[in-house]
Amino acid sequence: MRGRPIRRRAVFALVTAGAGTLALPGVARAADVRSIDLGGAPAAVAVNPVTGLAYVTDPESGTVSVIDPRGAAASAVITVGGAPGDVAVDARTNRVYVANPRAGTVVVLDGRTRDLVSVIGAGVGASALAVDEQADRVYAASGTTGTLAVLDGVSCTLAALVPGPKPSLGGIAVDPGRKLAYCASTGTDSVEVFSIDSGKFVASVKVGAKPTAVAVHHASGTVYVANSGIHHMSIVDAVTHAERKTVLLRSEASALTVHQGTNTVYTNGGQNGISRVDGGTGTLTGDLALGVNPGEVAIDERTRTVYVTDPVHGRVFLVRDF
Repeated sequence: MRGRPIRRRAVFALVTAGAGTLALPGVARAADVRSIDLGGAPAAVAVNPVTGLAYVTDPESGTVSVIDPRGAAASAVITVGGAPGDVAVDARTNRVYVANPRAGTVVVLDGRTRDLVSVIGAGVGASALAVDEQADRVYAASGTTGTLAVLDGVSCTLAALVPGPKPSLGGIAVDPGRKLAYCASTGTDSVEVFSIDSGKFVASVKVGAKPTAVAVHHASGTVYVANSGIHHMSIVDAVTHAERKTVLLRSEASALTVHQGTNTVYTNGGQNGISRVDGGTGTLTGDLALGVNPGEVAIDERTRTVYVTDPVHGRVFLVRDF
């Protein structure tokens, strides 16, 4: 979840004051931008590229909205109870996983029938999710205790609850090929590296201030980190596990996603909108203004449609060809 909303134009002015001339790209365009009104306070979003459906959590109403991009409204609203936080999708099994931090559980939904499959205990404060589709495992990081829950997607059971090296973990991403998971530690300005093979945390990477979200490009293993306390995104090398570059954004970013086919990163670090970064070169290539302080972001790997939540106005944006 994001912190107190701040004016992004003001943030960019503050962090760049006295920094000299900065070469930042201008406003970019998208082929199509539209919004769907959901009401409430839409938070996390995830997309199944096989079905084309997106899932948006709302902690205020205890629901998950199902978005069909062909429609003008939510095609269904699923009540899961509690205050759902993060959401993740396994496209191979068509299952949807929803974190409920207050209850310390992960709700499992059938993407086809939208029925409840199971509720798995994942430890107190389990709030950030990532799916390893190759192994049919789900990882849930706790923002309260710093533990990492390993869930078996077949049996819908807790396979392991691993103590974390830091007291609190934020966003999480999995590199299935290299069998690694990366967890943001907001309080220590670091990303903690978890070895899936050994079942242990094996490294710690210093990044920018207050990292909250992580994404991995599977082909290269490059790790991208959204730093919510500073105006740049960190790029972490897959081999050295060190920050090798930072990308200046127009504002602080708390969410990001990467398109696997093109290694293009999209963050909510734009000026009242989203930013696009070329992952290969590590350069900012465009900003798209949406007129809001954006929330979470996700991408449809097949259509390249970027989904952006707007918690303040109860909407989700669908951005195509940006």
